[in-house]
Amino acid sequence: MNSAIDANGWANGLTQIRSPNFDHRPDGCAIELAVVHGISLPPGEFGGDAIERLFTNKSEDPQLAQLRVSAHFLIRRTGATIQFVSCNDRAWHAGRSCWKGRHECNDFSIGIELEGDDHTPYEPIQYQALADLLGALVKRYSKLAFLTGHSDIAPDRKTDPGAAFDWQLLHSLIGENLAIDSITAP
Repeated sequence: MNSAIDANGWANGLTQIRSPNFDHRPDGCAIELAVVHGISLPPGEFGGDAIERLFTNKSEDPQLAQLRVSAHFLIRRTGATIQFVSCNDRAWHAGRSCWKGRHECNDFSIGIELEGDDHTPYEPIQYQALADLLGALVKRYSKLAFLTGHSDIAPDRKTDPGAAFDWQLLHSLIGENLAIDSITAP
């Protein structure tokens, strides 16, 4: 990603598919945390547009059609990155969550989905795209200093990005720009 996040919270140069599933962050709530997720729809299958349909309320799956969820970003297995919600707004990615004693992580976080699952290794290009995106986010949001997995903020409900996610590789790509709150080892 060779772009920056603009003042409106949109990454220049990325594909935008706007989700209706967002609202405003609480007044004065700074972005401090990036949450890494893993998603595949159907489970264990990659490609297609099922994730985009989920985040835009157009899913054909009856169980998914009733959900109202979104993330700020999706990084495909090819490294292609799609933005669904402005970073200035609150995407609905974390659900019931807690980080360092603070509940409602959607209020102060950016949600980044990687196309994958708990057991399939993520692609090297996804890590590079994630590192590049995190670099752009840190430049725009000076309080963003922490990175964690969905499983770390909702351990009773979620397991993603899973054991297949290589936290050490990501850390080597981002260097000291972000403090990694949780390194989950397989």
